Amino acid sequence: MLRLLRVRTNARLAVRSYASSTIKVGRTHHEPTTAGSPDSSILKPASYVDLPPPSEWRKYFRSDTLLTRDRASIKDQDTANAMAEAFVPAGSEGKVIIEAYPGPGALTRALMNLPKSRISKLIVLEDHEPYLDFLSPLEAIDPRVKVIPMPGFSWDSYEKIRYEGLLDDVKHVDWETLHPQLQFVTHFPMNIHGEQLIAQFLRCIPDKQWLFQYGRVPLSFVLSDYVWQRVQAGPQSRTRCKLSIVAQAVAQYDFAVPTERLSPFAKHFHPKPRTPLPSTVKHHNKVENRKIGIPFQAINVTPLVHPAIEPSVLHKWDYCLRRLFVLKSKALKDAIPALAPGAQVLLKKLDSPDIPPEDRVNIKTEVRKLSVSDWAKIITVFDEWPFAPEDLAISDIFTSEREKN
Repeated sequence: MLRLLRVRTNARLAVRSYASSTIKVGRTHHEPTTAGSPDSSILKPASYVDLPPPSEWRKYFRSDTLLTRDRASIKDQDTANAMAEAFVPAGSEGKVIIEAYPGPGALTRALMNLPKSRISKLIVLEDHEPYLDFLSPLEAIDPRVKVIPMPGFSWDSYEKIRYEGLLDDVKHVDWETLHPQLQFVTHFPMNIHGEQLIAQFLRCIPDKQWLFQYGRVPLSFVLSDYVWQRVQAGPQSRTRCKLSIVAQAVAQYDFAVPTERLSPFAKHFHPKPRTPLPSTVKHHNKVENRKIGIPFQAINVTPLVHPAIEPSVLHKWDYCLRRLFVLKSKALKDAIPALAPGAQVLLKKLDSPDIPPEDRVNIKTEVRKLSVSDWAKIITVFDEWPFAPEDLAISDIFTSEREKN
């Protein structure tokens, strides 16, 4: 699993002083100067409040470093504005937004520019220093903004937010009601860590961990179309995977911005791909699908009132999905022994004449074609099986740090 990156202790926190606190952020008027660094191609702007023109982002933000080569950030301010409006629409009031992986902050500025009544606090998580240069000054011009120089995938980052009291005014809301105040917004990195991060966020829904301890908190994702296709893949799709099952078992998904509004990639996102990439996802080529330039989607995520995954058996869902998807092309009846020695006895609990038709699972169905309802029934009989393995442990991004704390 993931090796957690530690907080960058040398993050640049100094906030520059500005004459006015009423600047409308998002403008792109710069007189760049060459940075006093070995790489003279990287420029420093006269002001960090406003972002450079999109056409010049490559001069300011390197995309070939270890921390940035797999990250895409919105650069077109009109696109960022449309996305902000879709994520926090009219009717929203007093929102506390946590934004992770904002990059230099085009979407951050768009959120700031919404009517102030919609957002009462904007908490930004970013640990890449060149991006922090353009984020930290926003605290000086808008008291609603708080920039935390920490990564979006570390449990410590969210503990830091709570420790500083930034969520003290967030109400705990009954799960039946969609949380009207707290919301999470993020760009996801285009690598395996980003894909795992999505899965871990979604896995926090059933047992009401992470932000979901406050209630049914809505999420807004900016992610690659490759990952989105896996999230929403149906039973007949060849891209259906463990992520598909978990995602569909715990939440509902809606396009925040039409797909065509975010194409072509190079117009709306940084960095511009070095070589042209196809406008559609090649599902057979995972490496190609994680390259910068693959189309992106903006998705609003609403946790289900009644997730198919019960909190007490989340670890059993993890175990069964992991074991059976290794044999995803096989029929369930042939794959089920992978759960444990003797597991084939479970087939009688899934498909026999004495089971009501609506409660049966067709055991001739390929593993990847099983519905969420089918999986719920499989986990139920596995949970009731007295000879099920006891050691079903699976680690995740947050678990290791929670245990240490």
